[in-house]
Parts: sequence; C-alpha cells; structure tokens
Amino acid sequence: MEYFVQQLINGLTLGSIYGLIAIGYTMVYGIIGMINFAHGDIFMIGAFIALATFLVLTTILGITFLPVVLLLVLIVSMLFTSAWGWTVERLAYRPLRGSFRLAPLITAIGMSIVLQNFVQVTQGARVKPLPPQIEGGITLMSGSSDAGTISAQLSYMQIIIIGTTFVLMVAFSLLISKTPLGRAQRACEQDRKMASLLGVNVDRTISLTFIMGAALASVAGLMFLLLYGVIDFYIGFLAGVKAFTAAVLGGIGSLPGAMLGGLLIGLIEVFWSAYFSVEYKDVAAFSILAIVLIFMPSGLLGKPEIEKV
Repeated sequence: MEYFVQQLINGLTLGSIYGLIAIGYTMVYGIIGMINFAHGDIFMIGAFIALATFLVLTTILGITFLPVVLLLVLIVSMLFTSAWGWTVERLAYRPLRGSFRLAPLITAIGMSIVLQNFVQVTQGARVKPLPPQIEGGITLMSGSSDAGTISAQLSYMQIIIIGTTFVLMVAFSLLISKTPLGRAQRACEQDRKMASLLGVNVDRTISLTFIMGAALASVAGLMFLLLYGVIDFYIGFLAGVKAFTAAVLGGIGSLPGAMLGGLLIGLIEVFWSAYFSVEYKDVAAFSILAIVLIFMPSGLLGKPEIEKV
C-alpha cells in the first residue's frame, strides 16, 4: 500500500507539470485552431532561463534567502519566456494566419528546431545540474516488507508543485470565464471575423494568449528544474509531446481537460514504470490515448466541433 501511495504522489506531481504545459497548447488551439509545436521548447527555454537567473542571483549577486531567490527567478523566467512566446506568434503564426493550415504547422516545427539548436549551441549539449534546493517532506505512512522498510513520503517540493498547479488552474479558469480578456478570447474562438467587427482586437488577444501560455510553460520549467535538478536542450521535445498528448486526451480546447489529461498521462507513466516496464511507459500512454479517442473522439472533456454553414 505504501508503494502504491508513493507512486500515486509521483504521478500527480509529474502530471501537474504536464498539465501546465498542456494548458498552453489548448489555449492556442482554442483560439486559432492550430497547434503550437514550439510550445515544448518554450518550456525548455523557461527552465534554462530559471537556471541562469538562479546562478546569477546566488553566485554573482550573493542573494541566499531562498524564497526571495525563487520569487525573482520565477518573475524573470516568466518575463523572458513570455517574450519568446510573443516572438513565436509574431514570426511563425501571424504572417501565415490566412494561409492554408499546413503552413503554420510546418513553421512551428521549424521554430521548435531553431529553439532547440539555439540552446544547444549557446548552452552546450551536456546536462545542466542544480543541487536540491527544497528538501524534506511529510511521511504519510510506513510499513515493512521483504525488501525492508517502505514509506510513502510527500516532499515539500511535490506539495509546492501540486499546489501551484491547482492555484494556476483555478486562476486561469476564472480569467477565461470572468474577465474582459477571457470574453475576447472566447469570442475569437467562436468567430474571429465577427469578434473583430464587434471591436475585439484579435491580434492583441491572440498575442496575449501566446504570452499567457508561455508564462505557464516557464512556471512548469522552473518546477521541473527544482524537482529533477537536471535539464538539457532536449527536454522540451519530450515534455511537449507528452503535454500535447495530455491536451488531446483531455479534450483539446478545454482547460480542465488539459489538466485532467496531464494528470492521467503522469499517472499512467509512473504506474506503468513501477509495476511493469519503464521502457514501455510511452507505449502505454499513447495506447490509452488511442483507446480513448476511438470511443470519445473529442477527448474526455472536449466538445464536438460544430461546423458553421
């Protein structure tokens, strides 16, 4: 039982990171109907910016009070990563918004390759380590087995990740449903041309959506860095594919669906690795996705797309 509870905690933690990235995918798709395949690399850049900022604050400026350091790291990472998200929208999407649907898709893949190689050239291909910064936790239960004492622990870092994800999920859901920006986003999702005729600044709304998604990806990048302590230029591709899978599983275009899909993908990976084979954890995740889409083509919480005539 202790082993099961520990894997459940690990799965929820990993799924929370996937869910934060998946929200960026689903927000962009909900408005312009296209997948930003460079979003995973925005997450990777957010992690690298967080690491560089942390090193500058602690080694050069000599700031050692951890809460202040992490707050400054988060602010700087969100600012720079949001600028990257805005740049991707300006370069890869806005000029091709009226083109055929395959053109911005190819451009987004090209931007993903450019960002990966840019980080590889500037930062090197080796992994970048960060010593553990937040240690300790809470022992939920413990027991004994043939292998020795087994305990289920909830670390403080896992509490921060799960709590932060929940708070951001609620905040962005309220933003979409209650604020003027959210109403503008929903109007653009339904009909961009009509929204423009009614006074909505479509270009600004889409740019802000990219910026918001990139900011969430930077939070996920910081959490990933603090949790695992190592990053490289390739983490964006792997995490981006998993987050995209989560968004599709939960229902592309639905914020709660993206978070639900992220949690499910995280749980599937962790439990499959724990009880079966770690080599086939990705196969298990994509198999579950295929099975769900066979019976629920719109995903778990997605709505069927209604074609306007």
